[in-house]
Amino acid sequence: MADRVTVIGWDGSPPSDAARAALNAATLVAGTKHHLALSHVPEHAERIVLGSIEIAARRIAKHRGSAVVLADGDPGFFGVVRALRAPEHGLEIEVIPGVSAVATAFARAGMPWDDARVVVAHGRSLRRAVNVCRAYPKVAVLTAPGAGPVELSLLLTGVHRTFVICEALGTEQEQVTVLTSDNVADHIWRDPNVVLVVGGTTSAGSGAAGLGVPSAERGGGWIAGRDPGFPGPVRGWALPSSEYGGDTSAHLRAFQLARLGPRTGDLVWDIGSADGAVAVEAARFGAAVIAVDRDADACDWITATGRRAGVQLQVVHGPAPQVLDDLPEPDAVRIGCVDAEVTAACAARRPERIVTGATTRDEAEAVSRALEEGGYEVERALLQSVELDSEWAERERSVTFALCGTRR
Repeated sequence: MADRVTVIGWDGSPPSDAARAALNAATLVAGTKHHLALSHVPEHAERIVLGSIEIAARRIAKHRGSAVVLADGDPGFFGVVRALRAPEHGLEIEVIPGVSAVATAFARAGMPWDDARVVVAHGRSLRRAVNVCRAYPKVAVLTAPGAGPVELSLLLTGVHRTFVICEALGTEQEQVTVLTSDNVADHIWRDPNVVLVVGGTTSAGSGAAGLGVPSAERGGGWIAGRDPGFPGPVRGWALPSSEYGGDTSAHLRAFQLARLGPRTGDLVWDIGSADGAVAVEAARFGAAVIAVDRDADACDWITATGRRAGVQLQVVHGPAPQVLDDLPEPDAVRIGCVDAEVTAACAARRPERIVTGATTRDEAEAVSRALEEGGYEVERALLQSVELDSEWAERERSVTFALCGTRR
């Protein structure tokens, strides 16, 4: 096993005294081609071009002597340290970090980033990274070939965002470009790059890159990423219908939210969104949400409700199922209108969960059949709730068939 393994983060600045000492003592240096071309790499050391981290780690483990691994930025932040520390390699790691690419990107934009979400986009996670950009007003995306600024912008069609694209940070070829998302696909971008995706209501003023400041960043917070109670000061879920100015049952909404399980990285469709209550509360859990309604006034109401609640919603006006064809693939769907045809159309898109409700057994059976024929196991429940007044007298009774389809 290597006598010593030092991982050095390079951010374009001259190496520290500790980094110089580790490099001077190194008998093996691993890194990308541009790392190994740096003047600080000793000529006498064996060199490994990093492709597969696993292969490099096995070679380092067999090496007798001092090994150095060069990486961009902070190698402990979505970097090589995690792979090198895998128990099967048996390596003891010392880390000398550089400034992370995310910190550098926000510095170039003149923006704070303690309230930002940071995601990695590659072939497997690109869609989920895009959903985070839909749901949050400030996101840093660490890109990969085939999952870069162009792909992000194309998957965000219909959602306005500002992109700060930082290419080749820390090198002589460094370039920072600010564009709206609809213009990003018109350009060719160099790898590696970091993309800051900024959206939401902005206040007057701008940072160094000429960006408006998202309202969420004013006043700061106490936890990185997002306050778990954000957005809004209201505690709890399935709030009374009066909070949304509508008349949807809060008890049915509680059941539906529990079965939907919305979370960061998900995309939820809320079809027949009406007062927007389910859409807003799914967004409060961190999911990206597209609210669909055929009534223009309802769409205006949902937009205002989302703005009041401080969440990011995309609102689509049009009839289902026709309007669903152009929407991105959902992870979960809530159907507010009782319609077997809409249910079948949603099942054809294969989300993990579909929840809906019905007021009569005939309606419930029709929707249940559509779910089963679409390849879903169906959970059926009859929910009854009774609201009481201050004298404990019955004020309102609600009875609803609640249906949840789980993809087989």
